[in-house]
Amino acid sequence: MPNQCIFTGKRTTFGNRIARSGAAVKTGGFGLKTSGISRRRFKPNLQKLTIVVDGKPVRATVSARAIRTGLVTKPLKRKYGYTAQKKAAAH
Repeated sequence: MPNQCIFTGKRTTFGNRIARSGAAVKTGGFGLKTSGISRRRFKPNLQKLTIVVDGKPVRATVSARAIRTGLVTKPLKRKYGYTAQKKAAAH
């Protein structure tokens, strides 16, 4: 299973960490100079949780944004909720 949200597609992205030295021109210096560039990772807030997919509970990796916006439906915690749904569907 990849380290990616199945709803939003969020995954680890890459960028640069840029270190600069020197005083700014407006404070009397000669400007900021790049003194180092190194790679870095931007990691999304991924959670592993049980969700309902096609009526069945499945473990999945989901981003926190997908949980907050309501894209995820969690299974009921107790069985009597399922029996109440079945009774309502039968009537």
